[in-house]
Amino acid sequence: MPPRPFYYRETAGIRISVRPLYLPERSRPDRHEYVFAYFVRIENVGPGSAQLLSRRWLIHDSTGEETVVEGEGVVGQQPTLAPGQLHEYQSFCPLKSPQGYMEGEYAFVRPDGTRFTAAIPRFQLAANELNDPYI
Repeated sequence: MPPRPFYYRETAGIRISVRPLYLPERSRPDRHEYVFAYFVRIENVGPGSAQLLSRRWLIHDSTGEETVVEGEGVVGQQPTLAPGQLHEYQSFCPLKSPQGYMEGEYAFVRPDGTRFTAAIPRFQLAANELNDPYI
């Protein structure tokens, strides 16, 4: 099986890396339910600390449906990252089609009160044809 795709982007000293994974055991293609996990790594590669305050995700599927998800922190946390530190988490996303993509941004604040956003790279969501007989 080929390695899962890996996406990353760096903004203002914050590097965001994402690896998506199709979850056939949680999906129901016969009901147009495709579930994807995604694993996120947020690394501070800059010279100063930053605290993650909120997230904004844009979710697109191949049926043309678009969803915006906004909220505080990530999985209930608002980590502060000193230079060289990282925070990892995983989450999931259901789609109504076997293909789509996600992208977005995280809002951060520096100790001096300066706010900025770090881009979450656009990453593809695609049900694995080898695992899914309905595609």
